Amino acid sequence: MRRPIGPRAAAALALAAFALAACAPKPSAPAAVALDCAQGFAALTAKLAAQPGLKAAPQESSEPYRAYSTEDGQTSYFVTEPGAPAHPAILMQQVDGAGGMRDTGCRYGDKAAYDQLAAYLSGLKAGRRRP
Repeated sequence: MRRPIGPRAAAALALAAFALAACAPKPSAPAAVALDCAQGFAALTAKLAAQPGLKAAPQESSEPYRAYSTEDGQTSYFVTEPGAPAHPAILMQQVDGAGGMRDTGCRYGDKAAYDQLAAYLSGLKAGRRRP
């Protein structure tokens, strides 16, 4: 017959279990969807929207795009809205191994407008790094 454990032993076991759980590796976030520009704007936008764990940023009425980020914050997507000068376009920013950012994107419309939007988003990113 087993003897019941006392409250001190139960507390010690609970603390040990908590410590082990805290040390356990966190589940990895799903891999970000890579941009395959050959898919076309509508198909790629749908693929991004179906990505598990993707969170939409609040829509800014003054911005010509919708912003989405992965749960781990390592990848952000910017999808242009109809009527935006660079529409249709999708831009992606990813944190690289050195803590910097890498920008890629798919331009389906006007090159000059796309380049202007990419420069604008890159400028926002640079502004976030300043103290």
